[in-house]
Amino acid sequence: MFQKFMKILLIFVVPLLAVLAINTMVDSIAIRYILAAAPILGVLILMMVFRIGGQCAGPIGLVIGIVISIQAFGLTLNVLWVSQVKGLILSSFVIAVFLPALFLYNIVNQANGIQAVAQTLERLITDRGTLLIVVAWAFSGMLEGLAGFGLPVAIVSPMLVGLGVDPILAVISVAIGHAWSVTFGDMGVIFQTLTALVREDPANLAHNAAVLLGIACLLCGLTVANIFKRLDRWPVVIMLAGLMGTIQYVCAVSHLSALASFLAGASGLAGGVFLNQTWLSPWRFKLGSSRNANIPNQKLSPPLVAALVSYGSLALIMAAINLINPLSLELGKAIWSVSFPQVETLSGFVTAARYNQTYQPLLHPGTSILLVGFFSYWMNKNARLYQSTDLRKILTLTFNAALPAMIGIISMVGLSSLMDHTGMNLLLAKLLSSVFYGAFPLVSPLIGMLGAFATGSNNNSNVLFASLQEEIALILKLSPTIIISAQTTGGSLGSMIAPAKVIVGLSTVNRSGHDGEVLRQTIPYGLIIGLIMGVITLILTKLL
Repeated sequence: MFQKFMKILLIFVVPLLAVLAINTMVDSIAIRYILAAAPILGVLILMMVFRIGGQCAGPIGLVIGIVISIQAFGLTLNVLWVSQVKGLILSSFVIAVFLPALFLYNIVNQANGIQAVAQTLERLITDRGTLLIVVAWAFSGMLEGLAGFGLPVAIVSPMLVGLGVDPILAVISVAIGHAWSVTFGDMGVIFQTLTALVREDPANLAHNAAVLLGIACLLCGLTVANIFKRLDRWPVVIMLAGLMGTIQYVCAVSHLSALASFLAGASGLAGGVFLNQTWLSPWRFKLGSSRNANIPNQKLSPPLVAALVSYGSLALIMAAINLINPLSLELGKAIWSVSFPQVETLSGFVTAARYNQTYQPLLHPGTSILLVGFFSYWMNKNARLYQSTDLRKILTLTFNAALPAMIGIISMVGLSSLMDHTGMNLLLAKLLSSVFYGAFPLVSPLIGMLGAFATGSNNNSNVLFASLQEEIALILKLSPTIIISAQTTGGSLGSMIAPAKVIVGLSTVNRSGHDGEVLRQTIPYGLIIGLIMGVITLILTKLL
């Protein structure tokens, strides 16, 4: 441990201190760019090179960010406390979904419900390659449509483990598989926020975003197939991507963005079952028997019924809350809002006072998940599905898995908020736009990915960069609608490399601390898909 610490000190901290010393003597924009990127690069190096988990890398990155902000970006005490309180509140929104989701998972899992669902899917989709792809890609997208905040990664990853997938590979596949659905996920909240941030027509924005995300859906599906070494299933992926992309597009342009990802994912799941029963059955890819064998034929076992009731009731509750306006209006009356003063760094970067953080506890997905969790425990206990499991044991399992994840989430989001309030995020975005200039559409999705990586959220990425990208598009005389659509597409894809979501997924498969191992694989895939989306964005800006 001491040797690892000394290696970190020599390879990273010492050069950073040297750069800080040079910055005090030489006023150079290049050095400021290096310092602005240093906290993010530091976290990446710690997690990917030294294999340090997010619960340690996050706090170290936050400390590095504070030191750099004081020395080079004029951090004041007011800016520090405002940024960290905002970050803590934002973290609580994520944790308020993550904890109940993990709680519900443990309740269902202790009753063998997850295993029962996995076995049922094995019976419905008997081609194993198609099964793994559909679960990690379409099913996770469907769950993203109901509630974001890492819920799909938290729920689907252990399901894949139940199907015999390596835990690390399960998290990687779901992180990538669900990324296409994030912009229109969480019952359309992210897209609604995006339309409020920019001046573009929501209908045109929905059209362009749905087109780009439909292409991203195909790329995510092919990537998942490659991860599982099942690229021979590419015809299935193409057919399902066409179905899912079409459903998402129709919903988006028909003012049904709240249902776009959910129905698209559900159609992919149904399509996978249909293809398995018809087209795949005689073809079987000519690879010999790829059908699952020795699967119990008990279709409606008590654990399966309990799991379906638990997650089915959750889906119905969330759909009702989001689609029944009188109900959502009534529940929305319970509100908690925090306003923050305008703050300014010593270097003159101003964060306006108009930024408010609002929490509606009865509309928050975490409340519904928590209520369903307690109901499910009561139901399972009365059905005698538990051996010696009691509520205290489930709570202990939940807390022990969640504690490292919460430390990582709070520190990562705190670092993001600090970088936002000191101008470091803005500086990095301007660097990318100035370097690429005429080829800016190439990097527009990558800026969205950067924001999602730094904040753990497509929504926050849009808050940081959507209006900035709109202004850059106007300056460069590009289509603002296409550029903004590329921004949110990149933010959506950035979910696959967001440390906060990776931490959540690893905690549910008992692999906390392996964040770097996951990121070493998801980041290259994310960059490749992001660059492809950049090329498509560039082509669209030239054509329109």
